[in-house]
Amino acid sequence: MMKSTLPPVFMPLERRKPVYERRPALAVVCALVLAAGLLAAAPAARAQAQAQAQAQSVGAADAAVVDARDALKRKDRGRLAADRAATIAANHPLAMWPDYWELTNRLGEAQQAEVTAFSARWSGSYVEDRLRNDWLLELGKRRDWANFAAEFPRFRMNDDREVTCYALLTDHLSGKDVREPALAAWFAQRDADDGCALLATTLTEAKQFTPTDAWRKARFAIDANRPRAARQAAALVSPAAASGATELTDGAARYLARSASTANRTASELTTLALMRLGTDDADAAADALNARWDRALPPDLGAWAWAMLAKQSAIKLQPDAADRFQRAAQRAAKAGRELDWPDETLAWKARAALRADNGRARWQQVTQAINAMAPAEQREPAWVYWKARALLAVSADSQDGESMRALGRELLASIAGQLNFYAALAAEQLGQPVFMPARPAPLTAAERAGAAQSPGLARALLLITLGLRNEGVREWNYSLRGLADRELLAAAQLACDREVWDRCINTSDRTRTEIDMDQRFPMPFRKDVTARSRDIGLDPAYVYGLIRQESRFIVDARSGVGASGLMQVMPATASWTAKRIGLPYTPGTITDRDTNLRLGTAYLKLVLDDFGGSQAMAAAAYNAGPGRPRKWRDGPQLETAAWAENIPFTETRDYVKKVLSNASYYAAQISGQPPTLKPRLGRGVGPTDASAPAVNKDLP
Repeated sequence: MMKSTLPPVFMPLERRKPVYERRPALAVVCALVLAAGLLAAAPAARAQAQAQAQAQSVGAADAAVVDARDALKRKDRGRLAADRAATIAANHPLAMWPDYWELTNRLGEAQQAEVTAFSARWSGSYVEDRLRNDWLLELGKRRDWANFAAEFPRFRMNDDREVTCYALLTDHLSGKDVREPALAAWFAQRDADDGCALLATTLTEAKQFTPTDAWRKARFAIDANRPRAARQAAALVSPAAASGATELTDGAARYLARSASTANRTASELTTLALMRLGTDDADAAADALNARWDRALPPDLGAWAWAMLAKQSAIKLQPDAADRFQRAAQRAAKAGRELDWPDETLAWKARAALRADNGRARWQQVTQAINAMAPAEQREPAWVYWKARALLAVSADSQDGESMRALGRELLASIAGQLNFYAALAAEQLGQPVFMPARPAPLTAAERAGAAQSPGLARALLLITLGLRNEGVREWNYSLRGLADRELLAAAQLACDREVWDRCINTSDRTRTEIDMDQRFPMPFRKDVTARSRDIGLDPAYVYGLIRQESRFIVDARSGVGASGLMQVMPATASWTAKRIGLPYTPGTITDRDTNLRLGTAYLKLVLDDFGGSQAMAAAAYNAGPGRPRKWRDGPQLETAAWAENIPFTETRDYVKKVLSNASYYAAQISGQPPTLKPRLGRGVGPTDASAPAVNKDLP
C-alpha cells in the first residue's frame, strides 16, 4: 500500500484492515400500500402481487439493517429502536444485529435480565457471544462479581485480555491461587485497562504481587513505549514511585538532570526507566549518560536493562553500534550473575542487529544467544528456527562439536521446510530440496458443499458483506469457522470463492493444516487482465499477484483507514501522480474502478521496481512504506536479502515484504506449472546504491 506519511520508527505503522464502503442500492417500498389492493385482485394476479410485496418487504428490512448500523454511529436511539423493531417483525435473518446494536448502545443502563433474554433469543450466534464479551466488561466495571462469575463460563470466544483479568480476579476472590496466570495476563496487557489494573492492585494488596513484579512490569511497559502502563505499575510500589514515574515519562532528560539517583532500589529503578525512556527518543544521548555516570552507579541487572533498551533502539534505527550495545548489556547481565528476562521483541532486535554486525558478516553466536533466550513459543516461529539453524551451520566449522551442530542445524531447517511461508521456502532451498508444494486434496463432495451452504452463520456473513457491512460480516464468518475440521474449512472457503468473496476464501483456506488447496489459498481472479497488463509493461505477473493478494485480497472496492483504495490499494495522491505520468484520464471517483486501479498500481510498481534496480524486495518495501525509506534502509553493509528484509524497522513492512515474495513464488508455480522457487526473487542482496547506478527518481511519491 502506498502512503506518504508514517509514524516514527519506534512506533508501529498506522495500518488498518481495509474498510469497505460499498452500499447497495436498496429500494424501500411501503408494502402496506401494495397489500391494500390484494383482496380485489384475481388469484393469479394476487399471487404475483404477494410475491412482489414479499420481495419489497425483504428489501425494506435489508435497508433497516443498514440504517440501524448508521443509527448506531449517530447514537440515534429512536431510529435504532425503530430499525430493530422492523427487522424483528420481518423475521429478517440479520435481525439479531440491530437487536445487538440497540442493546449495546445503552449497555451502561442495562440489567442482567435484559442480557439473559437477548442470549436466549439468539442462542449460539456470534452476536450472543459478542454481547457476552461486552457485558462481562460492563459487569467488571460495576464490580458485579456474582453475575460475572455466572456469565463467564458461557463466554465461548474467551479472547479478551481484560475479561481474563476480571475472571482471574473473581478466582482470587473465591480463594484460588492465581499468581502465575495473573502475572502472565498483566505482563501481556497492552494498555492500562481497568480489569488488569484492578487485578494487579488487588494482588499487590494481598501480597501476591511484589515490588519486584511491579518494576519488571514497568520496564516492560517502557520498552513497549507504553508510559501510562509504566506509571500504573510504579504506583503499586509507592506514591513516591508513582510521582517519579510520572515525572520521568513526561521528560526523561529533565528527570535525569534533576532527580535521578541510585540511593535505593526505587531510585535506581526510576533512573533506569528514565534512561530507557530517553533511549526511545535519543539512544546516543542515553548511551552518553550511561557511559558518563549511570553504568557504574546502577546495579548490574538494571544497567543491563538500560543498555538492552538503548541497543534495541539502535537496532531499529539500523545503527552500526547496535550489536556492540547488546554485547554491553549481556556483559552487565553476566555481572548480575543471572539471565535477564528481556521482552521477546528486544531479543528479536538483538538477533537482527547481530545479522547486520561486523559489516554484514554477522555475529552468529550472538544470533544464537538471542534466540535461545526467547520464550519457547517465540523460538518456534519460522524466522527464528531458520536463523538459529543458519547460525549453527555458520559456527560449526570452528567448533569441536561441529558435526553435531551441523546435524542440529539441518534438523531445524527440516522442521519448517514442509510449511508454506517465506522461511520455509528458504529452509528447503538451504537443504537443497524443492520448495514444499502440498498434494491436491480430494474434490469436495456434494454433501460437504451443502454443509457449508446451509451454515446459518456463513449465510449471515455473506449477507452482511453483500449489504456493505463487511466488518460485521467478517466477524460473523470467522466465528462460524470455530471448531471446523479441514474438510469443512475447505468447503467454507469454496463457498466464499464461488461467491467471489476472495478475502474469506483465502483466509479460510489458510486455516487448514493437512488438507491444503493451493488454488483456494492463491486464487487468480481477473487473470486475463492482470497477466496482460503486467506483461505489457514488463512486470512479472506472479509478482503482481503476490502483491495484490497481500494488499487487498482481491477485494476491488477495498479501502484502508489511511485512504489506500482498490485492488492494488493506491493512495489518492499517488494515483493522481501516476495517472499524469502515464497519461491516463483519471478522476478521484475512479480510483476503485478495477481496470483503472490495476493500470495505476502496476504502473507505479514498475516505476518503483526500476528505481530499485529490479530488486523485488526493495520495491515491495517501497510500495508499502514509500520509496524514501528503503533508500535509507539499504545504507550500511551489503546483506543477503533475507537478512535485509528481517531488519526492516517497521513490523508491517517487514512482514509485507516477506509475504509478497513468498506469494509470488507460489503464483509463479501456478502460472508456469514448474516447482516454486524463492531464492531467485531475492537477487544478489541489498546494500548501498552502486556509484554507477542511475540516479534515483526523487519524484516518486
